[in-house]
Amino acid sequence: MAVILASTEDMDYREWLDWRKKGIGGSDASIVCGINRYKSPVELWMEKTNQLPYQEAGEAAYWGTQLESLVRTEFAKRTGIAVKQVEQLLQSKEHPFMLANLDGECIHPTYGKCIFEAKTASAYKTGEWDDAIPDAYVLQVQHYMAVTGYRGAYIAVLIGGNTFRWKFIERDEEIISMLIQLEGDFWEHVQTMTPPAIDGSAAAAKFLSDQFPNSLPKSEIKLPDSAASLIEQYEAASENIHQYTEQKQEAENKLKQMIGDHEIGTVGERVITWKSMSSERLDSKTLKAEHPILYKKYANKTSYRRFSIKADI
Repeated sequence: MAVILASTEDMDYREWLDWRKKGIGGSDASIVCGINRYKSPVELWMEKTNQLPYQEAGEAAYWGTQLESLVRTEFAKRTGIAVKQVEQLLQSKEHPFMLANLDGECIHPTYGKCIFEAKTASAYKTGEWDDAIPDAYVLQVQHYMAVTGYRGAYIAVLIGGNTFRWKFIERDEEIISMLIQLEGDFWEHVQTMTPPAIDGSAAAAKFLSDQFPNSLPKSEIKLPDSAASLIEQYEAASENIHQYTEQKQEAENKLKQMIGDHEIGTVGERVITWKSMSSERLDSKTLKAEHPILYKKYANKTSYRRFSIKADI
């Protein structure tokens, strides 16, 4: 079911990211399906099409990688099931756009060879692991089973650095069929360089700014009737922003009042800081007034398109 696309042994992070652009990986599955809380399909499309700059791995991703071997070892110790580390990037024979980078493989007494996936999670996410597995990880391992043909997967997680759990997931053909369809459609967008449906992400906003940087003076276009519902959505959201911004500021003000002259306040497991900071900023208004020639020499001119909605008078 799968072929070896590349060896990941001694592969550095940047090279690994370049290989991932050749297809859709397991951690991409929830993004393609639109349920990932951290990344949108448009942002993923921009990554796959080299329209976003290279980014270093964040702290959570870094420590997840560092603790992977510990989770693997602890799982084997508690279950008696040996786990073989897999240092290969796999590719589906039937659907070449589907890639898999497994944390390990092990043997299930009924299903035979299966997938092992190691995770780490914040203590704040303990509830997500109580009776189930987070949806994003279910999609990830089902994606891996689509690539490998395996019939099951173990997921082991270290929560908050002191709680260890593991669960077994059986192959689900219905989910796998959905993934093949959605990921195939998404990969078509990558290959044709056409963006997926525009969403509310910052990546989508950046794409539109880059795609249409300048307006044609006094040009006008008749929009479709569907624009009316989008205007209602925009105006309703704008009203809610004011309400929630005020509520947020009220909570912040009351917390500041409680902290007073102190720098740190604690309640339960939460830590609040209100710290004195200092910074230096150029007074551009004074510089322009007192040294206009110098200001003009070093001033950077930027252009952007301002968006607004108003009643037609």
